[in-house]
Amino acid sequence: MPHTLPACPQCGQENTYPDGSNYICPDCAFEWPQQADAAEDEAPVGDGTVRDANGNPLQDGDAVILVKDLKVKGSSSVLKKGSKIKGIRLVDGADGHNVDCKTELGSMLLKSEFLKKA
Repeated sequence: MPHTLPACPQCGQENTYPDGSNYICPDCAFEWPQQADAAEDEAPVGDGTVRDANGNPLQDGDAVILVKDLKVKGSSSVLKKGSKIKGIRLVDGADGHNVDCKTELGSMLLKSEFLKKA
């Protein structure tokens, strides 16, 4: 059976599934509306807005929640899913790390695709 659903725009994986009026990616927990498929073809790619895992725009000072456990490089510690982080700063970091914040493990850069607006 051929896979006719679109690949996830966040992580590129193809095992997405429809849920109501949204598509859902089980790999990265990204959700996007089914109707937006035609509109996205005409919209410019990379408008410069930093967006969270659900597509909501983020701003400096927002509070966010982690949508997945994140291993901290160089440490045996893990940032747990559901942890709330307050007062983020948007930066242009390396490798897509575009959110600077202070966590319970110290100051670090995170990717906005693993965050959702609180």
